[in-house]
Amino acid sequence: MKGLLLKDFYMIVKYCRSYLLMAIVFLTVSVLNPGNTFFVFYPVLLAGMIPTTLLSYDERSGWQPYSAALPYTKAQCVSAKYLVGLICQGAILVLLTVVQGICMSMTGTFDIAELLTLVLMLSIIAPIAPAFCMPFIFKLGVEKGRIAYYVMIAIICALVVGGSTIFSSALDAKIEPGPAAVFVVLLFVALYALSWFLSIKFYEKREL
Repeated sequence: MKGLLLKDFYMIVKYCRSYLLMAIVFLTVSVLNPGNTFFVFYPVLLAGMIPTTLLSYDERSGWQPYSAALPYTKAQCVSAKYLVGLICQGAILVLLTVVQGICMSMTGTFDIAELLTLVLMLSIIAPIAPAFCMPFIFKLGVEKGRIAYYVMIAIICALVVGGSTIFSSALDAKIEPGPAAVFVVLLFVALYALSWFLSIKFYEKREL
């Protein structure tokens, strides 16, 4: 598993540098235009596309048939992509939190409850698109599965832009631990775990 993760991170360094540049641009715009939530959410969604990009390079290079000759199971190959997605989204989420915290401090509007609300929303929204699309990709291949991913990204972006008033109201609210918050977190954890499980099952049955 460690070897698979190292391979993917080497590929990220070589092929996904544009993602980092785009994330920096959106982070900068989110600081200059704090009222637009789209620029806050998009970098995390962008990080969720990295496993799909890596799978695309794997297919084009013939890595998937080659990996069958290596001491890795199909379940490990799938798990590596899910872990890379979580790590990339987690890194962007930490960076966003730091940037937004510094921005709030500089403008004199720092509110820990508001910042935690933003982090909570980002943590919930970030894995939605990968969790929905990765099973399609592992079952049908990248080209067909990518359509499902782009459709999901478009839906999420539309909801973020269209529901900016709702998100703004949510950011004004205080976070209070309770059964509802725990239920929402557990629900999204369960959905991501289900997606992970389905991807393994689909990939194990797929002929490479």
